[in-house]
Amino acid sequence: MPKPAIPVVLKQEERAALVRLTKRHSSAQQLVLRARVVLEASEGKSNAAIARELSTSVETVRLWRGRWVAQQEIELADRAVEERLADAPRPGAPAHISAEQRTQMATLACEAPVKTGRPISQWTGREIADELVARGIVMQISPRHAARLLKKGASNPTAFGIG
Repeated sequence: MPKPAIPVVLKQEERAALVRLTKRHSSAQQLVLRARVVLEASEGKSNAAIARELSTSVETVRLWRGRWVAQQEIELADRAVEERLADAPRPGAPAHISAEQRTQMATLACEAPVKTGRPISQWTGREIADELVARGIVMQISPRHAARLLKKGASNPTAFGIG
């Protein structure tokens, strides 16, 4: 027998904020889905029913129902609806390469290697890593990481934070 879903009881101001979020044209669709999950859960619907209605997984419904309930003791003035529905911080070390450095990398990658005095026709990971360090854009970068950034940039113009 499945466990009963965690009950969600919304204060009037929470409900109003969630509804406003779902009706705003500028709201991210991820946040809108999460807000709808919470609104539907407050009506006493099961996780499976909400998942079917919103075309999402039961796990997603369970996750956001639980996260909302866990944060309900915090006043809305202290933690807005958007913050409550935001993604949890990702694990791992913070990025060591800033957006400005990524932009400079992209600019360098667009230059012909010959202009920098390198006798090659295309950038390689090792060559661009050496040039990034030589120009002082980064203190150090491995050729492999530089190559990955180049590869991302070739298939995705926003990989370097531009575009």
